[in-house]
Formats: sequence, C-alpha cells, structure tokens
Amino acid sequence: QVQLVESGGGLVQAGGSLRLSCAASGRTFSAYTVAWFRQAPGKERDFVSAIGGTGINPPYADSVKGRFAISRDNAKNTVYLQMSSLKPEDTAVYYCAARNGLAVVVAAFGYDYWGQGTQVTVSS
Repeated sequence: QVQLVESGGGLVQAGGSLRLSCAASGRTFSAYTVAWFRQAPGKERDFVSAIGGTGINPPYADSVKGRFAISRDNAKNTVYLQMSSLKPEDTAVYYCAARNGLAVVVAAFGYDYWGQGTQVTVSS
C-alpha cells in the first residue's frame, strides 16, 4: 500500500512558477512509477507527466512541454513537478498517482494509488 500526499499548490499570477511535491509512504518507492494528472472544473482528468524509477526521458503533455519539469528524489520518497511560465489554463486540481512497476503509462486507469489533490490557480 502506498499513500501519497501532494503539497505546493496555491494562487500565482500568469508567468509565475510553482513547485508541487508528492510525498509517498513505502519502502520500495523507487520501484514505482509516479505521475501527475490535473483536472479543471467540468473537465476530465488529464495526464501531465510521469516518471519511472530511473527518471529517464519522462513524457509530458504537449500543453506543458518546455514549461513543466518532473523529477524525483528516491531518498526522500518524493516526486516534484516544477511548473514555470504558468498560464490561466493551467488552473486545475493537480493529483499525483503511483503504480507498482517501471513502465510509464499516461492513462489514469493505469495507476493504483492517488493523492487527495492540490489546487493550482493561475490568475491573468
């Protein structure tokens, strides 16, 4: 069982930056792939990025490519999402999710564990 806790959300002006953190419980964190998804009001939950145990070549949604960066610190059981050049359309609840295995998948149904979400609001 893995428990995930997101933090770092908040209100920021367009063009600003935020860093989200996803802290995980469990002793084999490095064996898990962790992803970030986001859900805006009235919309579906969308893939943002994901990172496998090695952290090599993480995929990104086209809408965030070049602005967001995902990373992980296995010693701290934490995955980060550095968000820069934020836009109002980035406003959403951001969720981290984990799956046991090194395969990186972009579909929400591929993840077994979810955090409670953290709100990110970008004002224009």
